[in-house]
Amino acid sequence: MKQNKKLSTSLVASLLIATTTACAKYDITPITITSASKIEQSIKDVTANVEVITKEEIEEKRFTTVSEALSTLPGVSTISNGGIGQLDSLFIRGIDTKRILVLVDGIRYNEPTGLSGAPLAQLMINDIERIEVVKGSQSGIWGADASGGIINIITSNSKKGFHGNALVEAGSFNTRKYIASINNRTENYYIKFNANRVSTDGYSSFEAKKSSPDYGKRWDDLGLERDGYSNNTYNILGGINLNQNNQINFLYKNIDSEYDYDNSNSDNKENKTYLNHYFKLVDYKYKNSYFSTKLAMSQGKFDRRQGDTFHTKSIVNEFLINTNISYLKNSNLMFGLNKQNFEDEFNEQKYQTEAVFISNNTKLGKFNLTQVLRYDNNNAFDEKITGKIGIKYNFNKDFYISSNYGTAYNAPTLGNLSYTPSLEPETTKSYDLNLAYKGLTFTYFENKIENMINYTFVPSFQYLNEDGISRFKGYELSYKKDILDDTFLSLNYTHLSAKDANGETLSRRAKRELGFSLDYYGFNKLHLNLNGSYIGDRFDDKVQTGRYTLFNSVINYSINDKTKLYLKLDNITDKYYQTVDGYATAGRSAYVGLKVSF
Repeated sequence: MKQNKKLSTSLVASLLIATTTACAKYDITPITITSASKIEQSIKDVTANVEVITKEEIEEKRFTTVSEALSTLPGVSTISNGGIGQLDSLFIRGIDTKRILVLVDGIRYNEPTGLSGAPLAQLMINDIERIEVVKGSQSGIWGADASGGIINIITSNSKKGFHGNALVEAGSFNTRKYIASINNRTENYYIKFNANRVSTDGYSSFEAKKSSPDYGKRWDDLGLERDGYSNNTYNILGGINLNQNNQINFLYKNIDSEYDYDNSNSDNKENKTYLNHYFKLVDYKYKNSYFSTKLAMSQGKFDRRQGDTFHTKSIVNEFLINTNISYLKNSNLMFGLNKQNFEDEFNEQKYQTEAVFISNNTKLGKFNLTQVLRYDNNNAFDEKITGKIGIKYNFNKDFYISSNYGTAYNAPTLGNLSYTPSLEPETTKSYDLNLAYKGLTFTYFENKIENMINYTFVPSFQYLNEDGISRFKGYELSYKKDILDDTFLSLNYTHLSAKDANGETLSRRAKRELGFSLDYYGFNKLHLNLNGSYIGDRFDDKVQTGRYTLFNSVINYSINDKTKLYLKLDNITDKYYQTVDGYATAGRSAYVGLKVSF
């Protein structure tokens, strides 16, 4: 096989075998992550169950949104109230977005006055270096809102010299995507600017419910109006190297979007949501061979308005200092202080958390041990102590076994408290067992949530802490392997049981999910991909929304080293389905794009 084909296949192997040991015939750059312990670690030394979506995979699969990329991972699923930009929910092992901490370059993305966690639908794939997903309870490192796991989205860094790229894409529903990026890096500083615009005429978010005789007809058959969407996202990041050991970095991000939306019972031509979110970060880093310190200040500002009837503004200010000390070989001790301020500007509600945490990662031969402990003092709730213990044993480069046990808590948001001031935090315990041999990985997981926060309409809409324990358990299987010299296969399967404290199955969680991807590199300059998923039984308020299979494809063609052309086909068989009863999904659609780099 030609060398360039080997390199191309190696690239896909490196990005898809992120959570297993790479094949010996590939010279793969080691993958490092930061979200498992707040310090940079090689993924082979991390005991936690981690998935990584790399820049290369995003490039090859041509994802548009972060939710779209995340839904390809085992144990991760998404549902949506319509097309791109509409309200969506993400589940990690059955635990929904409200209990998952989302970080953008380390800045909290969970909206304090929101009722659904982080507004993931507004995160476009915008110059991302990698997406780290750490499953299971992570409050011992990150505090509240990490009971289901962490999603850490990391922007690409600047390359040495002056570089840039531009991408244009057009496709179904009059969808347009424009991305431009320029950066410059020297030995003394770096700076990077990125702009991303996505717009679409879309299709009606509302479609007939399954109980209606019109079920199965799409929006154009029913004469419904389109629900459009637009998103403008801007990033600027930079840094100054004061000397060999000291660095100052900054980041500014703005997401400005709007979309039309419908109710689940009818089409609506007036409903519109406007969002304008800002994120800022400044940090100082000191590092030498044995010791490093980081001081960071960040802010997230959320501005969300629905027509003239609803408007909310909220702020998260966070201050962090942590110190890492290296000892032995590839071992480290990290400790730090953390303060978080949450504020609802309109209702003048606020609370704050002050915390101290410590993490120890020890490597002893083939053993990797992790111990984490955190103390949180929240002025609105009781004090909380959370932690995690993890162990990993690498028998050899192809075979390892690991296990983790963690505790966490999920605090009511300011939005929850505006309806029910008496709410108390949830508490979570999670456990997993992982075995991996070459490209095959098996994971058993179990999560228990006590006093889970839910909503009720009796006697009126409000939130409550459910008595008892809700249980989420199951297993994941994944297989990633070169089945031929030019062909790479990726499979994953998740089996889930998600039940509330009364033993009733929780809605909108699929009991079984299968994901697959097949990549072929046998043609010169051409990459062919076929991917898809099967969703098993899934119920939305006792209405079946599962039992369907989707097929998608991507064709990438390298005109030269700097210019790439691609064609993306979604829902090739034009399958009709709904993820939420009464809300539409896209039929067969196609998108063509061109990317030029310099």
